[in-house]
Amino acid sequence: MLTIGNFLGGMWANESWGRYWGWDPKETWALISIMLYAFVLHMRLIPGLRSRLAFNFASALAYLSIMMTYFGVNFYLSGLHSYASGDRQVTPREAFIYIGFIGILFMIAAFKYKKYYKK
Repeated sequence: MLTIGNFLGGMWANESWGRYWGWDPKETWALISIMLYAFVLHMRLIPGLRSRLAFNFASALAYLSIMMTYFGVNFYLSGLHSYASGDRQVTPREAFIYIGFIGILFMIAAFKYKKYYKK
């Protein structure tokens, strides 16, 4: 759905502005999100990345890319699709708390994974 939405957005941009892609931060982060989710979907084909732990960690990072695409670009980066026209860039502390929580959760999951699944 993300890829289809990006493709349709490019079609709409061509009709509106006369170009498909403009390297705007919103468009670029949408492409980054698509590439991260494509990597998550194709991790099963790489032997070293077939574990549940790697899949879950990569999924959390891919979700963070969606949050960056929505919140980060809209409110902190300037471009055609943003509302941050010259405002001071302030990173909310919730972002650091979420990243720290993901890190701690990953360490706990890695310990449990090694304890119960690796033999």
